[in-house]
Amino acid sequence: MTQSQETEFKALVLRSHYGDPAAYRTLLSRLAPRLRAYHKRKLTMAGRGVEEAEDLVQETLLAIHLKRHTYDPDALFTPWLHAIARYKLIDHLRRGRASVREVPIDEYHDLMAADDHVARECTRDMATLLDRLPTQMRLAIESVKLEGKTVSETATRYGMSESNVKISIHRGLKALAALIARRD
Repeated sequence: MTQSQETEFKALVLRSHYGDPAAYRTLLSRLAPRLRAYHKRKLTMAGRGVEEAEDLVQETLLAIHLKRHTYDPDALFTPWLHAIARYKLIDHLRRGRASVREVPIDEYHDLMAADDHVARECTRDMATLLDRLPTQMRLAIESVKLEGKTVSETATRYGMSESNVKISIHRGLKALAALIARRD
């Protein structure tokens, strides 16, 4: 990422911290293509299909939303962003039984820790957002993305086809991103 992009992203995130919803929407829309390229590249390196990238983009954007309070305005934005994207990728690969050793850390190694109180607030926020989804979408996301179950296990558990589980997750993550954008 260039210095001008770092400056632009940092300005957008700071404006959004001070209550500018348009800056926040712009930030998310500018990050999505970069995250998509990053996840496709890393999935390919790990021997996985690039079709998994879209879900990872949505998960990363959701994590950015839920963890935005951890961003230190005095620090660079890019390492914080890449740490979140990398950990989302590792979680995704771990659920798919791939090795974490296949994900290079690059030059980004710092991730700011959140305290337990903040984590509880994020969990409450997530539960509130998930409750606004249709039941099938919510159950699919909770099972696969939060509990770490496979698509097959989730399909069996809820009497759905595997395709329906995947579609429910994809649409549910898009719906969550839309809810977050409207809320901010």
